[in-house]
Amino acid sequence: MSLSRIARLASDRRVHTAFHWLHLHELQLRQWQLQMIAIPAPLFDEGARAGWFLERFRELGLADVRLDEVGNALGVLGGAGAGPCVLLSAHLDTVFPSTTDCTPREDGARILAPGACDNAAGLTALLALAACMKYAELSPPCPILFAANVGEEGPGDLRGMRHLFNGAHEIAAAIALEGSGNATVVDRALGGRRFRITISGPGGHSWADAALPNPIFALSEALVALSRIELPQTPRTTLHCGTISGGTSVNSIPESATADIDLRSVSAAQLVLTEAEALVVIRSAIRAANASAAPQHQLDLEISLIGDRPAGALAIDSPLYKSLLAVDRHFGISTEARIGSTDANLPLSIGVPALAIGAGGSGGGIHTLHEWYDPTGREFALRRILLHLLDACTLASIGALH
Repeated sequence: MSLSRIARLASDRRVHTAFHWLHLHELQLRQWQLQMIAIPAPLFDEGARAGWFLERFRELGLADVRLDEVGNALGVLGGAGAGPCVLLSAHLDTVFPSTTDCTPREDGARILAPGACDNAAGLTALLALAACMKYAELSPPCPILFAANVGEEGPGDLRGMRHLFNGAHEIAAAIALEGSGNATVVDRALGGRRFRITISGPGGHSWADAALPNPIFALSEALVALSRIELPQTPRTTLHCGTISGGTSVNSIPESATADIDLRSVSAAQLVLTEAEALVVIRSAIRAANASAAPQHQLDLEISLIGDRPAGALAIDSPLYKSLLAVDRHFGISTEARIGSTDANLPLSIGVPALAIGAGGSGGGIHTLHEWYDPTGREFALRRILLHLLDACTLASIGALH
């Protein structure tokens, strides 16, 4: 059934017209990519790049082009009246601070710049799909909500996606455009919980106050205890300390010490279990450190949540997943299913069918100053995404996505 739907879509004259636009306009896509890369979009400061997208959305003729309350740049294509939509998104933000030189350079086919692949590749695909559909006068049976969204990276904590799913939009399915790859799909959302452990005490002189409890020693004991937690291989779960800080001088007992903890799992249930165990271990270590300290010299423990990415998975028998498999069979490619942490985490965690899909080409050096992107082969990936997107709209219009 899925294969026959895809075959009908692929034979549609308007779809062929859209494919033809993609074939002829790689130079336009490259220019868009170079322009957006040059606009810094550090986390929590994506406004300039979002404004550039609003201009492009208007030029392409999308409807209801606007900036929402958290800074997502939005536009709508297709559909009539109220009803469910399919969300097509790509995140605006990068991991690089505003002081980073993001000026792109070209080396043959490659584009060299921080953020060239993650996620300028996905953002370029977002524009490409809007442009080819408008040119071909493709009107999907349900609206497509185009979103250049904020807050995907690190501490952004999926801020843009959380807002899109706060009830203002009736979203039947979500497709996130992410990085490179012609056959990749992220169908399993890697969940994560991040904590900051802060241990505080009276502090003092390393000699005169040597009997006072030392927050760094106590924190170290807690971290060693955390490292000894037995983590399951299935479902795969990891726990790491990413940063540690504290103290002001070598001959002082510090007043505080801090460590950031990163906990990840492909299972939401396992994430909860391991988090609970980790918190017990930390509190036990601090109680042990306080056991020999006078009441007035007790260490204080503060644990704050600094990151929360929900886990989830798209079932292999879900209509959205079957649609992608049918598209890939139509093109004669093997679907490269992966685990990852993307904007698809949020909808998957609340039961909305979602996936993240590679926007074509190849890339490397992700999240470094040496990042690069090569669009060779991008046209094929965009055709793949277009067929999948149109089929998802068909399924959404008849309520067949759940």
